[in-house]
Amino acid sequence: LIYDSFAQYLVAEKGYDKDLLTLAPDSLDFCCKGLVLDIEEGNFLKLAEDGTVLRASHGTKSMMSEEVLETYGRREWKHFNTVSGMVSRSAKYYLYDNYFDLPGALLCARAVDSLNQHDSQKKYDFWKDMVAAIQHNYKISAFKEDCGAYFPEVKNHPDKYLQRCPESVKKWLKQLKSAGKILLLITSSHSDYCRLLCEYILGNDFEEYFDIVITNALKPGFFSHTPNQRPFRTLENDEEQEALLSLDKPGWYSQGNAIQLYELLKKMTGKLDPKVVYFGDSMHSDIFPAHHYSNWETVFILEELLGDKVMVPAETESEPLEKKGKYEGDQPKAPYFVSKQWGSFFMDRLPGLENTEETLVRTWSCKCISTYSTIAIPTLEAIADLPLDYRFTRFSSNSSATAGYYPSPPRALLPNEESVTMK
Repeated sequence: LIYDSFAQYLVAEKGYDKDLLTLAPDSLDFCCKGLVLDIEEGNFLKLAEDGTVLRASHGTKSMMSEEVLETYGRREWKHFNTVSGMVSRSAKYYLYDNYFDLPGALLCARAVDSLNQHDSQKKYDFWKDMVAAIQHNYKISAFKEDCGAYFPEVKNHPDKYLQRCPESVKKWLKQLKSAGKILLLITSSHSDYCRLLCEYILGNDFEEYFDIVITNALKPGFFSHTPNQRPFRTLENDEEQEALLSLDKPGWYSQGNAIQLYELLKKMTGKLDPKVVYFGDSMHSDIFPAHHYSNWETVFILEELLGDKVMVPAETESEPLEKKGKYEGDQPKAPYFVSKQWGSFFMDRLPGLENTEETLVRTWSCKCISTYSTIAIPTLEAIADLPLDYRFTRFSSNSSATAGYYPSPPRALLPNEESVTMK
């Protein structure tokens, strides 16, 4: 749906090739979290923890190892410094790190393919059209105005796109509240869309689960901005009202910043430094900023941990990644499959050294997990039945890069892959 809503706009409004509207079933294999789009070159990159390029594609077409080495060498990618500092906006690159964004990666890649067919490009300028497509479909008024293809479709067929919350998770939320915890929901979605989602997922009484609901939070800015730059606003009929000077009581708010929210939490708990545990599924919008700017504990919800359970039979352990395709049937289905084109989210081999030993390295995405998350879990369901005082092992508890994965580290990081050496 996300792909279609962007593609329809590019074709109808910007004159792109109609071929973009049809999707081959296997083309979604291109979608892999952690890819960086080099906007000017039309290239997608998978980065190692030291910023070197592990795999690359031009549009959707994979580059051979030799080509990767010729184009990028074994040195740090030119924008790695700013990417790894999680600097938000850049005209040079875009980081795809959540499932909501990923279909846009496939569309951009196919747009590059299409532009190449019509005339060979050196520099690409499709990005401004992509941004316009995102604006058109997701702007604040789009839900109310039935603008674009995305919101009208989710409104009409929520059952097709949304999964109801498991009872175990609802029970867990209630237990947390009964134990005196303050529960917050912080989302960058606008209030009307948030309400539709929560009513379907949690039920019409969803507001009873949370003490504070913040919509249109515009993360990661929510964490990095000051109260002056990003004040809280109240809502009336889903319309944002005047800016508030301070946040005085629990309730439903729009926009805002973590600084004033934390002041309210101090007031509500009666503690000088209340501990906040923040759950999120985007490294860039949730985990990094909550850790870096607010020093909150962070729980990274990483669905890739699910895809790891049944990968390949043990006897093929020693085979290079490229050869594992024939066991594809053993893998769980979307979105937890391991992309054939991009390989593991966690590890990869250095290009050009596929057949030598000691060439497995962690991806940059994998390094970020142990650097910025307190723990990482596949779903909330994975921890919902644990006692509330269960003690998790943190990533920071020892020098291991795998300590914080619950219930277990991804297979790619386990010692049976002998050549993996962890820093």
